[in-house]
Amino acid sequence: MQAGGWLYSILPGLEKIHTNKKDLAASMSHNLEFFNTHPFLVNFVMGIVLSLEQNKADIPTIRAVRVAAMGPLGGIGDALFWLTLVPITAGITSNMAINGNIAGPFLFLLIFNAVQFGLRYFLMNWSYKMGTNAIGILTASAKEFTRAASIMGIFVVGALTVTFGDTKLNLVIPNGHSKIDIQAILDGVLPSMIPLAIVLLLYFLMRKFKWTPLRCILLVLVLGLLGSGFGIWPSIWPK
Repeated sequence: MQAGGWLYSILPGLEKIHTNKKDLAASMSHNLEFFNTHPFLVNFVMGIVLSLEQNKADIPTIRAVRVAAMGPLGGIGDALFWLTLVPITAGITSNMAINGNIAGPFLFLLIFNAVQFGLRYFLMNWSYKMGTNAIGILTASAKEFTRAASIMGIFVVGALTVTFGDTKLNLVIPNGHSKIDIQAILDGVLPSMIPLAIVLLLYFLMRKFKWTPLRCILLVLVLGLLGSGFGIWPSIWPK
């Protein structure tokens, strides 16, 4: 999966370490085996592997360390970036963009890339100096860290759902001389019930039927346009 990119990334280091062409060929060969981890945390594995290569560790040891390190990083990276950093950063900067501040998208790119590139640099140097000890430090609390980051990310997504997904019903039922506002009744039961229901529906579709985010976006777009056209939501169509 990522083996080609992995070898390309560490090749300059391997060429400096292995001056003998046969040793270099053997190292390149085993580094072309299956590899798959989080792209923003891959530098952690690079540092460890290059440290082992420099110390002339045997190939089975390097292979075992590489496989052991790439697994936990997938869960940690998803929790750290996609469930925590991106929702928080996007929530703040998208609000700026909605209010007409052109700095919003640029600030998002600046914060996101500063964090991920800074983390890449730090992990590369730290894991190279620590060697195989870095794996023990990482995996010791990986489960707790991943759970904490996931909870924070879900909390942020819930807050963004209420803030930016304030969908309301436009259904009013005549009742003699008065009218029954369906949205007011729903707000009395649970404020922002409609956006919550939509989010739970999308979660159900992705979890149960393996829907992709793109299909969910298209579904929301269709529901929004049709609902506005038929008067279910406040209309976007000119009267």
